[in-house]
Amino acid sequence: MRSTKDIQPLQDFDWSSIGKKKSVYTEDERTKLTESYENTFNQLAEQQVVEGTIVSKNSREVVINIGFKSDGVIPVSEIRYNPNFKVGDKIEVFVESQEDAGGQLLLSHKKALLLKSWDRVNAAFESQEIVKGYVKSRTKGGLIVDVFGIEAFLPGSQIDVKPIRDYDVYVDKVMEFKVVKINHEYKNVVVSHKALIEDEIESQKAEIIARLEKGQVLEGIVKNITSYGVFIDLGGVDGLVHITDLSWGRINHPDEIVELDQKINVVILDFDESKKRIALGLKQLTPHPWDALSADLKVGDKVKGKVVVLADYGAFVEVVPGVEGLIHVTEMSWSQHLRTAHDFLKVGDDVEAIILTLDREERKMSLGIKQLIPDPWTDISTKYPVGSKHEATVRNFTNFGIFVELEEGVDGLIHISDLSWSKKIKHPAEFTKVGEKIQVVVLEVDSESRRLSLGHKQLEENPWDVFETIFTIGSDHKGTIINMSEKGGATVSLPYGVEAFCPKSQLLKEDKTIAALEEQLDFRVIEFSKENKKIVVTHSKTWQKDEPKDDKKLSSEEKTMKKLTDSLEKTTLGDIDALANLKEEMTKNEQE
Repeated sequence: MRSTKDIQPLQDFDWSSIGKKKSVYTEDERTKLTESYENTFNQLAEQQVVEGTIVSKNSREVVINIGFKSDGVIPVSEIRYNPNFKVGDKIEVFVESQEDAGGQLLLSHKKALLLKSWDRVNAAFESQEIVKGYVKSRTKGGLIVDVFGIEAFLPGSQIDVKPIRDYDVYVDKVMEFKVVKINHEYKNVVVSHKALIEDEIESQKAEIIARLEKGQVLEGIVKNITSYGVFIDLGGVDGLVHITDLSWGRINHPDEIVELDQKINVVILDFDESKKRIALGLKQLTPHPWDALSADLKVGDKVKGKVVVLADYGAFVEVVPGVEGLIHVTEMSWSQHLRTAHDFLKVGDDVEAIILTLDREERKMSLGIKQLIPDPWTDISTKYPVGSKHEATVRNFTNFGIFVELEEGVDGLIHISDLSWSKKIKHPAEFTKVGEKIQVVVLEVDSESRRLSLGHKQLEENPWDVFETIFTIGSDHKGTIINMSEKGGATVSLPYGVEAFCPKSQLLKEDKTIAALEEQLDFRVIEFSKENKKIVVTHSKTWQKDEPKDDKKLSSEEKTMKKLTDSLEKTTLGDIDALANLKEEMTKNEQE
């Protein structure tokens, strides 16, 4: 045995080759072989859809071979929608990344389906292709539809050409649609089933309208009811019955005549081929009520009806459905006082009236209700003779007086000057109120013009006959200032409710101040006019003393009067002295 001491190490030994097979390729050959090997794999780009093969499958994962250096894995949940998938089947996947942090190829079958679905949806939108979809559920305002794996919205208005009241009947159904709108920013798709029906209907409309004729009677179904009319389905084309063509009588809403889904006969009134509009009528299928009106009906007859329309100027009364008569407001009362029809009637009232005019050709009728009672003005002079007293109701005011009603149809006017003997009234509203009772006396009767002239103050004697004896010129009275005029002067309240005027210059008091409002003072009458009901007073002269005038300042008339007065005074004094002397002399004689 050789000793280890005799073994010498090899200087050129390649220690890195221990455990490895001896390579028989040169460096150039190795490079070529590597390039050849890598060329056997597909050239793969990220964020694209490629086709792969299922190489294995378990309860959690599916391994997909896409011809890359490594296989990719997708969750089994992504293929659960198709339980028929098996090993060896082809499947489309989306390459998310060639390598993740762990060097694994990342694939997604779900994203591949989504991208492919968007492409198909866009293509269907561009080409207006009819697509099928599955109605998944109901949502607010419509339905959710699965189209190519994308959730699309089907508005309720796009389900059918007729209004749909129950959306739930369409859930879990497969239907055909047209893609009508795509929002790429929010990834929203809107589809329509109605568009398919409309396309079919449009092709039928031209053919149907071409066969229509005015006056033709057709059967239709009430499709929709609005406030202005009813839409009728004529079997592929719609027509409108306007509310005015539903009934000869007045109606408030079409649902008073028809109801949804009701089958009715209608007549074609007009149609527009270019706009595809069809005007229909229902009332035209029955005779016009005016044509069926009794031939025995004449002016002066009494009829009954219901108020259907009310305006200020009158009321329309429906005598029979479709036949109306007008009661003008002037035919509602014998009164000449202006009022509105609303004061007498209201819509829905049942009334009885007299036919005043009847024109069958023009289909017009006028009615009256005041004719049902006697005209109160027929014997007005007998009932309301001049001088008679009555109680009336205040109806309204004017600047010049008060209109009152003695009875229905009999009005009269109290002029403002006939309201009070003593008070100065600026407006009748100061004297009374509308609706109040007032005592009146008849002053004048004009039966031809239907006018009564009334008075209120004439119920009492004229107090100015008495005031003339009380408020004589120069007499003093207590008075209170009740109003001060801006132009000067004051209104003074004297006893017995009489008002007088005091000029501003006559308001000076003894203390040299001007009398104030509501101050009570003595006043002297300096002017009285019964005809004008006017009294002028002064306060200043109640305290001022009359000073004798200088003879030089007296006028010629005043000087003459002074001489006569002085002469009269002297004569009187002389006579008195003579009488005194005569009396003294007689006394002495008696004593002797």
